Amino acid sequence: MTQDIYTIIEHLQGEVTDISYVMLALARALAQNSGGKVVGVLLGHNAQALAGNLAADEVLYIDHPALTDFTPDAYKNVLANLLGDNEPRAVLFGNTSIGAGIASMLSARLGLPLISSCQKISADGNLISQICGGKIMTESTMADETTLLTVIPGGYKPEEGQSGTAPQITPIPASGLENLRTTLKQYIQPEAGDVDIATESILISVGRGIQNEDNIELAVELAEALGGVVSASRPVVDQGWLPTSRMVGKSGKSVKPKLYLAFGISGAPEHVEGISGSDTIIAVNMDPTAPIFDIAKYGTDLDLFDLIEVLTEKVLEAKGG
Repeated sequence: MTQDIYTIIEHLQGEVTDISYVMLALARALAQNSGGKVVGVLLGHNAQALAGNLAADEVLYIDHPALTDFTPDAYKNVLANLLGDNEPRAVLFGNTSIGAGIASMLSARLGLPLISSCQKISADGNLISQICGGKIMTESTMADETTLLTVIPGGYKPEEGQSGTAPQITPIPASGLENLRTTLKQYIQPEAGDVDIATESILISVGRGIQNEDNIELAVELAEALGGVVSASRPVVDQGWLPTSRMVGKSGKSVKPKLYLAFGISGAPEHVEGISGSDTIIAVNMDPTAPIFDIAKYGTDLDLFDLIEVLTEKVLEAKGG
């Protein structure tokens, strides 16, 4: 077994996802402990350019038409052969619908241990992970054999996994791509919404703590005062209180506003994944142990209804309104 840390690079429609950069930052921290290299693993077709800014010592690039888009069969087969041949110290996957699924299949197929929802490493080198929707943090150590990890955002910034110097790229022959059971036919894009929250610089986001649809007007008034727009976590959209175009997180959009003001949002990993690129996160949640406070720059456990209207008034006063 080598001491190298492998990172499976996720990309979608020609762009590397932020979670890939977050994983590379964690991989660097793990490699400093193991003494190995940070190795990116890039699967695709005519996609070598995606490796250009990866903060890795080396990128293993596997090119094949069957890898143009993600399919579980193709990724599972190729990675099973690669990991069996190289036996790295650890393999990092995004804790996403792509990464978590592949990691679990490889764990079962290769008989390798899997640690889920890893966020960062502690000062003494232990892995810190979330369980119970982020309510509990755990520490664990990797097994003596190759260990698979799924990674959630929040521990590192995407910029920490980017580099201005292109890594060494090593082409690897594709194998295991015969008789695949699934292929991707097309991407179906959701209908455009009234606003594109991914391009907004100020977002006032509401979660389950807003309680009912009528109260969303309070967030709208604050957003108008600040010159931003309202977004939401999944429970609000599932209730039909806001359209899908306003949803932030794994099932919605990733956003990178200058200010992300979260009212009544607990901070589940699926939501945090979509806001990790925000410049400043301010959280308002009555539960002082809510995971959102782990990534917020500022926060308060006041009742949002005791704050939001007062905040709107103060903003309007400051603007002379």
